[in-house]
Amino acid sequence: MAAPEPIRRFVEATNAGDMEAFLDTFTADALLTDWGRSFRGREGIARWNQTDNIGVRSCLDIVRIVQSDGAYHVRIKVAGNGFNGEGDMTFKLDGDRIASLVIA
Repeated sequence: MAAPEPIRRFVEATNAGDMEAFLDTFTADALLTDWGRSFRGREGIARWNQTDNIGVRSCLDIVRIVQSDGAYHVRIKVAGNGFNGEGDMTFKLDGDRIASLVIA
């Protein structure tokens, strides 16, 4: 399955280190949960992005995507100066933006 546009932009912005484009993939009131730590809205997600994503030079590769129950379950490979390895991300979309992202 091809990645939906918002998820593709999320990966591309991360890999390019483009913080503005990264934040633009989310709705204004989006929720990001990373192993139980929650970040609400673009301001909160920007903090997470600085400490756990672009701020640690993450590079993402999609391994697989499965759509079920109104969500996209993405297995992703991460490399950079933070977490390295594979993990699971669950995206819920609202139009052309990400409404929620759960990392587990």
